[in-house]
Amino acid sequence: MKLPAAVFLCVSLTVLPPSAAIADEPVDTVQSVIQQQIAAFLNDDAAAAYSFASPTIRGKFPSESQFFDMVKRGYAPVYRPGNFAFGRAKVSGDTVVQEVLISGSDGKDWTAFYQVVKQPDGSYKINGVHMVKAAPGSAI
Repeated sequence: MKLPAAVFLCVSLTVLPPSAAIADEPVDTVQSVIQQQIAAFLNDDAAAAYSFASPTIRGKFPSESQFFDMVKRGYAPVYRPGNFAFGRAKVSGDTVVQEVLISGSDGKDWTAFYQVVKQPDGSYKINGVHMVKAAPGSAI
């Protein structure tokens, strides 16, 4: 039995995912990782927050408490964001750089650039965050 071309096209589209969905997958996963880590900071859950750190970060801060103290001191807007929203993302191989627009609890606006790296087990771990103070008047 020969199928009409329209039926074949519909079947093909349902079997093969659109390329945009494939491209968005690591970004969606990375955004989820970042959201979960921020939630852990807001709940003062050092163990959960540390679980999202890459082996490189864990090498620099070998305990949950050292890591948590470093974030509190050096990344206050990430530790206690007022609001945050995801900006642009760039995928390059196994690395995703995700822009996060953050309004700190003190009312100052920041842009955080998260570098998130895919691990051998397929998970994504945060490998670093670069903070840049937002220009005046560029609120989220």
